[in-house]
Amino acid sequence: MNYELKLKKEVKDWEQQLFKPPGWLEKTSKTIGTRINHIIPPKVHTVITTTIKSIVRTALFGAEYTPRRSVQHGLDLETADEEAKELFNLYQKIAVAEGAGTGAGGIMFSMVDFPALIGIKMKYLFETAHVYGYDTKQFSERIFILKLFQMTYSGAENRARLLDSIKHWHIEKEQWISDADYSKNMDWDSFQKEYRDAIDFRKMLQMVPGIGAIAGAWANYTILEELREFAMNAYRLRRLHDDAKDGIIPDHGQPI
Repeated sequence: MNYELKLKKEVKDWEQQLFKPPGWLEKTSKTIGTRINHIIPPKVHTVITTTIKSIVRTALFGAEYTPRRSVQHGLDLETADEEAKELFNLYQKIAVAEGAGTGAGGIMFSMVDFPALIGIKMKYLFETAHVYGYDTKQFSERIFILKLFQMTYSGAENRARLLDSIKHWHIEKEQWISDADYSKNMDWDSFQKEYRDAIDFRKMLQMVPGIGAIAGAWANYTILEELREFAMNAYRLRRLHDDAKDGIIPDHGQPI
């Protein structure tokens, strides 16, 4: 089996995993996270919402996350995957160090970790786009990154909608040449709530005295791992489609 056929199977398996009912651990974590959420100071949630708005605007219209590395046109999928894994290892180490350092400082330092972690994730996604051959100077690629970020931390209903958007990005991207009103039209409450709910249990443990450093490192490690899984598979989906369309790899008649 060649590498592309192997990837098609992996991506299909990943899609099926996305919509499996949550297991006992996930349900328990969400329940505990919801309880912890009620005792966290409101200003922590304000920080999250404000941070997400700021970082999304930067991602859409700024140059802060634009990678220095050039877009890697011409890499075959196997090579792109290898480079993407190396890139992830670097960013995961950065995130773990950030989580351990801020977790050791208690609740106030942990508040600092929220914007820092989101920034790390955005930089990772922008760099990953370039590895797979997509130029983040294009507005449509920045929208794709935001949809990918949302999908990683969304509930099942939104996740299905966002996955469909990503699978048909070759069509949808045409509407995103430029739109300065995109960030104004976003449902910020839903965006920040789904993100917060997805990471609550892990990040709130970071604020517990005595275990903050360990919990912070573990939280950031697992949160980055989730993002890697979604990022690599989303860009694999695009490359499999685009490469088949361009005749770079044969289309074996199997839907992606």
